[in-house]
Amino acid sequence: MKKIAVLTSGGDAPGMNAAVRAVVRMALHNGIEVMGVQRGYAGLISGELFKMDRKSVSDIIQRGGTVLRTARCKEFKQEEVREKAAAILKAYGVDALVVCGGDGSFTGAKLLSKLGVKTVGLPGTIDNDLAYTDYTIGFDTALNTVLDAISKLRDTSSSHERVSVIEVMGRNCGDLTLYAGIAGGAEAIIVPEMPFNKDELIQTILQGKLNGKLHNIVLVAEGVGGAEELAKEIEEVTGIESRATILGHIQRGGNPTAMDTVLASRMGAKAVQVLMEGKTSRVIGIKDNKIFDQDIDEALAMERTFDVDLYNIANAINQ
Repeated sequence: MKKIAVLTSGGDAPGMNAAVRAVVRMALHNGIEVMGVQRGYAGLISGELFKMDRKSVSDIIQRGGTVLRTARCKEFKQEEVREKAAAILKAYGVDALVVCGGDGSFTGAKLLSKLGVKTVGLPGTIDNDLAYTDYTIGFDTALNTVLDAISKLRDTSSSHERVSVIEVMGRNCGDLTLYAGIAGGAEAIIVPEMPFNKDELIQTILQGKLNGKLHNIVLVAEGVGGAEELAKEIEEVTGIESRATILGHIQRGGNPTAMDTVLASRMGAKAVQVLMEGKTSRVIGIKDNKIFDQDIDEALAMERTFDVDLYNIANAINQ
């Protein structure tokens, strides 16, 4: 293993910079050259590669976003485009590629490996929607961003005696909403994985008003959506002023938490070690606080399991 490349792909996530830094410095520590790829797979097929050294990743560990930048690349689904990417890597003398991103990015890495490119994937997504790993890079930071928003919205909701309906990102995975609901004491947590009874929510809000409650926090996962419509219906039925807040891409920004920084560093270092062992088409994950690698096909085929017990606990203690 003489030279590897690293890229960040898909949606950005806090901690990606820490992962890139770990890949670069672990590789250099072991005498391996590193090329950075700008703008993900789109940059790869455009030949946007540059040599990286220790200075290239200096002072980025605490920064959000990704210094390599990122982009979507639908063209990468085409075999001829992937063949071009493989040819470009070969022309630069690159032996292997580390990809930090979500399931779509991993699929690209898997398909590249079939063309002879050694690949390893790092789970970089705030959604925490990859079944093979307990946590993904960026999830903890996004969770804390949501909690900060809940705290601020609770202040203003209490002042006006409102219901605050907050839409949280996560695509079709409700983890971010669930964890934020537990930590933020939300009166209702609405996720794609569990059935939702609107009448019960109305009853909870009305009962809270009778008990002197000044506010209600309702969290809605992106995969369910309809926060504005729900707020309008709550106000029409209860007579309590209700407002919807869609947090949007603010959840992707900000400096990574210590948890995400350490996780990304551990995973980035592990990716280089896996490549040095001669493995390919692998992904890096964490289970029971142990970093491991797994076959990418097996990882992508795993069915995600929602934590129903935690959801039930939330309903029991938050209402």
